[in-house]
Amino acid sequence: MEKREYQVCTRCVMDTSDSVIKFDEDGVCDHCRNFEESIKPNWHTDSLGKAKLDKIVEQVKKDGKGKSFDCIIGISGGIDSSYLLYYAKEVLGLRPLAFSVDTGWNLNVAVENIEKVVKGLNLELNTEIVNWNEMKDLQLAFFKSQVPYQDLPQDHVIFASLYNFAVKHKIKHVLTGGNYSTECIREPLEWVYQNDLRMIRDIHKKYGKKTLRTLPMTGMFKYKIYYRFFKGMKVHRPLDLIPYTKQDAIDTLKNRFNYEPYANKHFESIFTRFYEGYWLVKKFGYDKRRAHFSSLISTDQLTRDEAISMLNNPPYDETQAMRDLEYVCKKLGVTKDEFLSMMKEPNKTYKTYKNNSKFIALGVKIAQLIGIEKRQYR
Repeated sequence: MEKREYQVCTRCVMDTSDSVIKFDEDGVCDHCRNFEESIKPNWHTDSLGKAKLDKIVEQVKKDGKGKSFDCIIGISGGIDSSYLLYYAKEVLGLRPLAFSVDTGWNLNVAVENIEKVVKGLNLELNTEIVNWNEMKDLQLAFFKSQVPYQDLPQDHVIFASLYNFAVKHKIKHVLTGGNYSTECIREPLEWVYQNDLRMIRDIHKKYGKKTLRTLPMTGMFKYKIYYRFFKGMKVHRPLDLIPYTKQDAIDTLKNRFNYEPYANKHFESIFTRFYEGYWLVKKFGYDKRRAHFSSLISTDQLTRDEAISMLNNPPYDETQAMRDLEYVCKKLGVTKDEFLSMMKEPNKTYKTYKNNSKFIALGVKIAQLIGIEKRQYR
């Protein structure tokens, strides 16, 4: 395939590191066009959004009457989930159970942020600690697989833990911090692949050594269909229904809980910081900040010039990256030389392994047709 000439969007900062990006005659990318044509006209944070949120809150309170909690919120210590926990309790008057998952990688500042918010709201926190030996084995298998999306095992375990717990304890309503305000530009599939249990199992079968007996797993059919239609679990995104901006959220959290923000989105985890800031950039040339910043540009929270200025610097300090590299190697049980050798192996994608990409794409298409999903998927 002939190498594509480099080009960056004239409106946001998405570029041809997304190999299938398309530009119009003005140099505006299809991510921006999708936001303007599909997301923005259907994204209501006004009276329409309030009416929809009021209806959700009413149902949550009704279903939770007489129970210890009326909903559950997964909290990572990140801005979106922390603000959602505050908003649900203080503004909406809900009684959420805060739920966190310890995968072995959270920074101390993330743990402290969780404690500050939960304690400040006088809420109960349930922390699920996953089997580290199994988690380590799966993550090392993913590195050996040479795919870009190294955070998939951790993300899968976190959401599986949350959904499994909610269903087991009959908490019908799950509130998530997902939102268009900071995530309207979806990272392309070559950067971030979906929650594909078939691929996870195939990669582990090829490169893993331990049996995953206790690691939380939940396939798409189980949590998208069985849990929702047979167990009655409902997943809500309240931040899409209110005026929400990253800076306002940070200011509120800092003033209310002495919250400490992170350098970049998702940098509350050592693993994620290393994977996004080093592995993905050095091995594949993908900088996820482009999608994060482009979302903020689209929603008028950041200027394009500001984003370009920040992109001129690496995701995080090179000295810290080297310390993280040594820490990740030690924690995963490999030498630095072994890890760097893995990085030099040929790059691969989900297409190399058994996967459910066709079924996932069909599911997304259906979600788009019925109006649940507005972002691009490609």
